[in-house]
Amino acid sequence: MPMPDPILDEAALAAFLDAFYARVRQDPLIGPVFAAAVPDAAWPRHMATIRDFWSSVLLKTGRYKGNPFGKHQALGGLEPAHFARWLGLFEATAAERFPPEIAAALTERAHRIGDSLKAGLFFRPDVPGGQGRP
Repeated sequence: MPMPDPILDEAALAAFLDAFYARVRQDPLIGPVFAAAVPDAAWPRHMATIRDFWSSVLLKTGRYKGNPFGKHQALGGLEPAHFARWLGLFEATAAERFPPEIAAALTERAHRIGDSLKAGLFFRPDVPGGQGRP
């Protein structure tokens, strides 16, 4: 789904991400995961990377050059419930900050990215039901 214009721009995206990650950091389930992975002193640098990632995904800026799968894989201890909570907070924040068509486009992208990460992290064809830890 192409991103509608002109409502979603760098400023709106940055404000959305700041609001969303403020919620993430306070969340009782996923807040501790982020706190363990990103100390407070590193948070501004992390947010700059996050903004680059989402700007590349949604606005096609090409600023992000990293490996999100590798970063998530290195964390260890992630569970599908963490992704579900992250997506729930993402959807709620998008719905509050954007018109429905923009929020839907954002959340559709987030779900695709989340599904890809979950498939790489949790899908195990050698385990009955296909889910499990490597």
